Amino acid sequence: MADSRPTPAEFGALQELATFPLTEAIFGRRSRRFALGDEIPDGPLAYRSRHEPVPLTELERMLVLSAMGGTTGWHYSITRNAHYAPHVANYAGGAAGRTFPSAAGFHTAELFFTDDSGVYFFPTRDAGALVDPATEQITPQLMVERHRQRLRRLSTERLFLPAEEPYLEGHNTWCVNVPGSLLVIPVADIAQHLLAVLCFLTQNGYAIYDDIHNRALPGLDQFRGLVDVEEPFPLTFSEQYALTEATAELATSCYAGVLLLQAMGLGGWMFDGIDRFSILGASDNPDVPGLGFRYDTDEHWATPNPTGREGVFEAYCPPHYRTMADAVDAFAHRKFGPGGPFHPDTPGAWTDTPGFRSSAQVHDETFKACVSLQAQYILDTFRKFPATVPTVFILNYVQAHHLDLDFYDRFFTPGAYLHTHATHMDTWHRREETPHHP
Repeated sequence: MADSRPTPAEFGALQELATFPLTEAIFGRRSRRFALGDEIPDGPLAYRSRHEPVPLTELERMLVLSAMGGTTGWHYSITRNAHYAPHVANYAGGAAGRTFPSAAGFHTAELFFTDDSGVYFFPTRDAGALVDPATEQITPQLMVERHRQRLRRLSTERLFLPAEEPYLEGHNTWCVNVPGSLLVIPVADIAQHLLAVLCFLTQNGYAIYDDIHNRALPGLDQFRGLVDVEEPFPLTFSEQYALTEATAELATSCYAGVLLLQAMGLGGWMFDGIDRFSILGASDNPDVPGLGFRYDTDEHWATPNPTGREGVFEAYCPPHYRTMADAVDAFAHRKFGPGGPFHPDTPGAWTDTPGFRSSAQVHDETFKACVSLQAQYILDTFRKFPATVPTVFILNYVQAHHLDLDFYDRFFTPGAYLHTHATHMDTWHRREETPHHP
């Protein structure tokens, strides 16, 4: 294995990165699309790069990934709700915090990415705290070192997306997934997120009804002592809630990555102009397999419904689980089993972590049966789970690449890029043979 320790030049670049002002990253953020090797064939900005594409180094790639999906210690959970005090809230799905927030700590999203070396999965939602601010100083170098182990290569070839519509939106056909670029793809499990929402509602005494067919859920009355069956929430409202919360995860993950691009002096941007069905594997073109997710079709659905890739990223619903009750059991195990946020042996940020974690109410059989009944009704009635939104969802992407400064110098006024972009190649790509031994 190649030596992954930073060279002296890279070590200096990491030190510079650690001191970059947050305000400059925020106020200096722009979409900078023109990479080394790019070409705009027509129009007022027609230009062909005089340079060959330059892929990100392994260190550059890991920094972007760590910023978008790295764990940053144990999250603090939600500490109180008067409805079931003195127990702590038991909403969270994962025990660790990441670089982006998640509603009530559900954390249902993961990252995929592609570059010239292949397609990869970068799972961190259940990795635990790979760094711990209680015992060590969190630095860019430490984040990279701890997160390298999470990479899982799925293919040795770059993800293939024809540079044309409908695979890419027309304005992106010239610049997306180009040689040398890193394309990061956050993916959310909306099925699991909806289960988390249903558990949240049940914990607080609420249930749902089918507002599409304007009827109560059969059998729910048996749980009258647990949830309010007289004033239930609309199904569509609950599913929109799940989709919107999960989309916030995807967007803030991307925004964290884009801020890092400014600090490092990499070009790139956050966008949504790739057909998500093509990315996931539901393009209906065997030459465009995308990420290889399984998907289903139905005459009642307007679009295909991807549910996951077996053994890699599987949504919490059939066909990856036999029934919705099995998916609910799996979600409860994620929360209360070893490594979960409410298992007493899971480390944490509190002075009495076992006492805090064990104070949460465990989902008993009655609780799980109430959630399972609602979830199974959705699946049986609408042939998919969730009913009205996708089972697996992607929206935002981040592309990172090396900027062609000649293009910006020719067509833009001063200030089109930051000083980090102007000095990037000298800062990050100087070749030195002796590794630094900190």
